[in-house]
Amino acid sequence: MLNLNNTIRQLYKPIQPTVKQSAEDVSYIEMLPALELQNVIYCYWQLKSTRPLSSPFTYRVVADGCIDIFFELNNPADNFVMGFCKKFTEFPLHHSFNYIGVRFLPTMFPQLFKVDASELSNRFEELQMVVPATSHFIASHFNAIQNIGEAKKILDTYFTEVLQKSKFDNDPRLYEAIEIILSRAGVLDIEKDINTGISYRQLRRLFEFYIGDTPKTFSKVIRFQNILKAKPSKQSLKQNKLFFDVGYYDQAHFIKEFRNFYGVTPGKAFGR
Repeated sequence: MLNLNNTIRQLYKPIQPTVKQSAEDVSYIEMLPALELQNVIYCYWQLKSTRPLSSPFTYRVVADGCIDIFFELNNPADNFVMGFCKKFTEFPLHHSFNYIGVRFLPTMFPQLFKVDASELSNRFEELQMVVPATSHFIASHFNAIQNIGEAKKILDTYFTEVLQKSKFDNDPRLYEAIEIILSRAGVLDIEKDINTGISYRQLRRLFEFYIGDTPKTFSKVIRFQNILKAKPSKQSLKQNKLFFDVGYYDQAHFIKEFRNFYGVTPGKAFGR
């Protein structure tokens, strides 16, 4: 595997907002996979209610450029894969839930399973329809009494075996382009600033298969994620004109795109 796959993790930390609503009754945690999997899987995660909620809970997932597998630990036969999304997604959940997820770094799910990422974009699908062997493994190896630590051990063992059997297509043109986008935090002119020896049409085809969308859309998500990483306050957003620094031409453009990726305005997201 190319060392550049290691660069993806070094340059990019996909962020999902911590759960704020009903924080005392809902917990969200992330856990690193085994060391040999860390160039492929960004994290395992768990979203669960710590006691039955008084009303249904809506969980918002923001755009992060990744593909996730997830399942309900109380009913692991219901397992899904969620593709690259170019806007936020909301999941209405019940009064009690316990979800386990696997977040793959960009390009890694298609590399492991030879699945065209564009076929999963902007939606989630039953895992059985995409990777039936993995779906069956999850359904038969998990149950409601396991905790995240026990789930991690099972997932580590399984994905290590999958990784050992996988043959990666380390196209240097794709990974050089990804490295340029990540190192510049998504702030660039795609057609002018990326020159990896192939036409933009060919590069777009690679991105659609391995990422799930175009280089331009991926760059926008990376730029948005860079803002989350900066953790600006509502006051600093106004005073420092952050939107200019990260490549937006005016505040209205910044707010519109941020709301599309996050689901609320920057003021509400960082209101403190």
